[in-house]
Amino acid sequence: MTALTSLHRPATGHPLADAPFPQAGSVRQCYERLLQDPDDGDKQAAAQAFLQPCLEKAAALPQQMPDDPTALHAWVEQHSAGVARQYADYLERRKGGGAREFFGSKAHALFFLQAVAPTKLVDGAWLYAVLKHWHDHRFEGLLCTYLEELGDGNPAQNHVVIYRKLLAEHGLADAPQIDDELYLQGAVQLALGHAGDDYLPEVIGYNLGYEQLPLHLLISAYELSELEIDPYYFTLHVTIDNASTGHAYKAVQALLQLMPMEADREAFWRRVTLGYRLNDLGQGSRAIIESFDLEREVLDMLERKRPFGQHMHSDYCKFEGQTVNQWLSRPGQLQGFLQALQNKGWIKRHEDPRNSRFWTLIEGAGAAMFGVFSPYEKQLLHDWIAGDWQPEGGRSTPRRNQGAACEPPMPVEDPDVQNLQQALRGKAADEQMQILMPWLSAHRHSHPAGLLATRRFIELKSVLR
Repeated sequence: MTALTSLHRPATGHPLADAPFPQAGSVRQCYERLLQDPDDGDKQAAAQAFLQPCLEKAAALPQQMPDDPTALHAWVEQHSAGVARQYADYLERRKGGGAREFFGSKAHALFFLQAVAPTKLVDGAWLYAVLKHWHDHRFEGLLCTYLEELGDGNPAQNHVVIYRKLLAEHGLADAPQIDDELYLQGAVQLALGHAGDDYLPEVIGYNLGYEQLPLHLLISAYELSELEIDPYYFTLHVTIDNASTGHAYKAVQALLQLMPMEADREAFWRRVTLGYRLNDLGQGSRAIIESFDLEREVLDMLERKRPFGQHMHSDYCKFEGQTVNQWLSRPGQLQGFLQALQNKGWIKRHEDPRNSRFWTLIEGAGAAMFGVFSPYEKQLLHDWIAGDWQPEGGRSTPRRNQGAACEPPMPVEDPDVQNLQQALRGKAADEQMQILMPWLSAHRHSHPAGLLATRRFIELKSVLR
């Protein structure tokens, strides 16, 4: 079914419409299934099976869009102005001495980066299906948005590359498993990307909602910078999502250009509004931020490590009559163990962590437990020990964006790059476009061959238009 004929297909009455809303444990499985190769009919069926109950869930959510599509530009401008006013108020509170309002500590910020990673690592995936319509001028706004999410093939601008780099810098690349629900928005994006021809109105609506500038993006960038975490991924979205010429503007233009002139116009609009509400499924950024509990995160982290350490300690040192191995021998004892360490003076809460003997065992030259804890795990322990203590000098100096760098040379020895170049050699331009498109998928576009394919796709598109 082509995108043009699917404009008139109702969202209800689908054979999978009665599928239950994804159950616990199944969302991540769907996410990983849709993220992997190959791009086949089975994957499209899985995408549809996942989307239908999500759309039914979204239908029960309140409608926020205007009733008249022609009012969208004014609506977007009003939203943008409202966010700007709220952000100005936030800055005034901060300049007046107010504390950070999102992240109480660096560990809190890293928790957030880890929790939203499943969504950020498929950034733009909901628009993957529009690639095949590169020759249709009505899709230009959506196509331009997708290619910009891919950094136009420049790794320094590719959103997934940037976020992976951010995670790796703070030891979050191999973070422990997170709640299944946190994969929901990423799975929705992947599913829309694979089933986009059958769900084009929903894709347009989702894109319209996702590309509106949210207040939390501005505040997150500001506070990440204060905590010496590179905010470039977030500041990049502040600029490209603007309502004047950016993705928010293009989202409205794409809707108006692809809206049917007569037939089923109302049905199309209803499906657009339903796609918009898909953005509200699952935990939003604010809910994730508010869910953080430092002590609980410390205990959960230590519990995950407990089985690996329960036989690794000597018995010469006891805390309240138990050896370390005994404290680690059974689940549920770690809160008592931490209290025992405090009672014996090994942990001094609400002081510089360097005053705690326990901290010196895991951090610093010659630390006895060097390498036992990842950077994120150490940050959790550091911030929990520090508590109310603040280093002299108060706030950290805001960190400068490290984002836009010169494009690095393409690793020509990469086997995928070599295979792609060989596949393209001698092919006509139209044939090359068909070869390139799978390399622009969420699974591939951030790798060297995907970046090369993105640049070549853009070159050919400009020639063939």
